[in-house]
Amino acid sequence: MWIKQSKLFTVVSVALWVLMAGNTMATDSAGKAIDIDDSTFNCMRDMTKVRGFYVDNLKGNLEGTLAVANSPEGGKYPEGSLVQLVPGEVMVKHGEGFSPATKDWEFFELDVSAEGSKIRKRGFVDVVNRFGGNCFGCHIQAKPQWDLVCETGHGCDPIPLTKDILALLQKTDPRCDNNEPLNANEIKKLTALKQALSAKP
Repeated sequence: MWIKQSKLFTVVSVALWVLMAGNTMATDSAGKAIDIDDSTFNCMRDMTKVRGFYVDNLKGNLEGTLAVANSPEGGKYPEGSLVQLVPGEVMVKHGEGFSPATKDWEFFELDVSAEGSKIRKRGFVDVVNRFGGNCFGCHIQAKPQWDLVCETGHGCDPIPLTKDILALLQKTDPRCDNNEPLNANEIKKLTALKQALSAKP
């Protein structure tokens, strides 16, 4: 049900938003893109944890990113902000005006392994995750003060993963060299999730 509703919302919301916002990419006078490649993304637990997600800043302004992430009123994330909930998905904030339609956020879908990260998909309004959901289609539902960052109460649709599963995915990021052994229950949950993903067309 979540995936069917999400796909319908995505088609409508993305089309309308792009029409209202104009070009997705900025002109020469707008903010600049941050250089990003596979090596940009490493063990997510090396970043700073804020509640249930992790943040960093690729321009060195971690203090600015944390100020917004920890603010009960929300705010506008500074350029370079990186927000990550699970190892395989990341959003990064480019320079102001670079992508007006997405408030300068770029979405990334990653393949992660012990060898590192490989960018599988990247973009602004068209990146679809492993669950069939359009990243922008979900994040655009966030109330304006949250700058497209989704959490409980921000206005976004709930994701099809429990807090336990999210914590397990963070705990088992294969790029980290300090992963702890899993217990039998954790192995069972992780196996079930992998089977569900592999069965998805």
